Amino acid sequence: MIFIALGANLATSRYGPPQHGLEAALRSLEAHGVSLIRRSNWYRSAPYPAADQPMYVNGVAEVETALSPAALVAVLLDMELAFGRRRGARNAAREMDLDLIDFDGQTLDRAADESGPAVRLPHPRLGQRAFVLLPLAEIAPNWRHPENGLHIDDLIAALPEGQEIERLDT
Repeated sequence: MIFIALGANLATSRYGPPQHGLEAALRSLEAHGVSLIRRSNWYRSAPYPAADQPMYVNGVAEVETALSPAALVAVLLDMELAFGRRRGARNAAREMDLDLIDFDGQTLDRAADESGPAVRLPHPRLGQRAFVLLPLAEIAPNWRHPENGLHIDDLIAALPEGQEIERLDT
């Protein structure tokens, strides 16, 4: 199973509010050779780490593709740009954030080079973030972390305190 985390807390110029931009990103995956299998509900979450910026909308999607992990990350980075993201300061507000969090349980730490972007699998911080784990648990309730084998329920129980998150009715 392949999972992508989606998030945004700024409107896009074309689609408007963050949730609309994220839904448009999901619709556009097919044009890039990526099929949407299912997605979680949307969640509203406070920036993590805490920051003075708007609340985020987050979700997780299960996808299918013949692309390699590096090729999929390249597609996701291109989509972020197309939706208006300009990389600046770490953890800055953004129009679009698309992260490959798990690719068929692979573990991978590949540096960027002329053939493609850097890829770390599973995503290095997914186990610390409620805005990834809660939506992931919705669509993959038996998921286990590829590196440490921990069940998603155990990861959720061990989340650091202070992560404000609520499921949106979508």
